[in-house]
Amino acid sequence: MNISRIYRKRIIPSESILLKDDIIVMQNDEVIVTKWNTLNPKTTFSHGCSCFFLSEGIKVSKIYRSDNTLLYWYCDIGEYAFDPEMHTMTFTDLLADVIVYPEGTVEVTDLDELAEALERDLITKEQMTSCLRNLNHLLSLIYRDKFDRLQAHLNSLGL
Repeated sequence: MNISRIYRKRIIPSESILLKDDIIVMQNDEVIVTKWNTLNPKTTFSHGCSCFFLSEGIKVSKIYRSDNTLLYWYCDIGEYAFDPEMHTMTFTDLLADVIVYPEGTVEVTDLDELAEALERDLITKEQMTSCLRNLNHLLSLIYRDKFDRLQAHLNSLGL
């Protein structure tokens, strides 16, 4: 695989954005690692890095404040589509997210948006099923103290 551009597709609101400023640090058949600055300036964070776990439907991002201190780990559940001719990957955000704070608190967010997307036929039954299974897998790793496996790629690269 040779990906040169990544798109982020959102369901609510409906949009597809080229992550033109993301820098692909590493890629193989299992993961793609990027580093980036926020698309829109934020007061709470300014930059981060992400690891796309291609077979697991999970994206794990390490979110930093402007002073380079860790704010939290942000985990998206999604699906990946590849265009080998255009060397692009599209990550479709399936709405369910998990935030892991440095002190260990875990917060699951946006399940109301996931329900709304299903009610409004914005996602398929298959996407909902995949989202819930991948969310369960992620939470199982976190609750069994195996989240470090998902953190390892970013940490080993010094990101």
